[in-house]
Amino acid sequence: MVLPSSHSSVLLLAIASIVWAPAAFPEPPKSRPQALAQLASSETTARLEAIVWLANYGGMADAPRLDALLRDDNALVRDYAEQGLWALWSRSGDAAIDRLMAQGVEEIDGQDYKAAIATFSEIVRRKPEFAEGWNKRATVYYLAGEYGKSIADCGEVLKRNPRHFGALSGLGLIYLRLERYDEALAWLRKALDVNPNMLGVEFNIRHIEQLRQEKRGKQI
Repeated sequence: MVLPSSHSSVLLLAIASIVWAPAAFPEPPKSRPQALAQLASSETTARLEAIVWLANYGGMADAPRLDALLRDDNALVRDYAEQGLWALWSRSGDAAIDRLMAQGVEEIDGQDYKAAIATFSEIVRRKPEFAEGWNKRATVYYLAGEYGKSIADCGEVLKRNPRHFGALSGLGLIYLRLERYDEALAWLRKALDVNPNMLGVEFNIRHIEQLRQEKRGKQI
């Protein structure tokens, strides 16, 4: 559910690494087979360039490969993999749907939640198999305080993409807001199991554990 950070940071960093890299650095991949081969490289730069290629040109079939890199030894590779997954998830394969997605995000940014809900509702009507349409609508429902509808949409996301750490952590945030701490912890821990790099999720887990302790103290 949680809105991802801008994917442009990945692309800009990748461009910088290509422009300023010494001649000894590997060439960026020019095809999917080259990108897949570079994912297994011992060279950090090669893995980064492969992730960027897949983020720009890959499809959902490539998501498990990026998912595996969420546990890479290199922190920058892990970050690129997370942003790459958001990029893959956000492409519908339909130019008209992608334009609607961009429109809906602009409406969220402008806090026009009624319009954003209408836009994302049109997306899920036109392309119900597209998980990110449901995820974006779940986000707007959360921002609008419609928590039951947000929970329902997160469920639709997870039917289509069970490892969507945004929806998993989003459910945790909703249940935290509802003060249903046990459920919030369960969902946040699931999100962290999928993506162990989510510092905000770790913070929220510690926060909820503290709230539960305080609640138990008041009951004694």
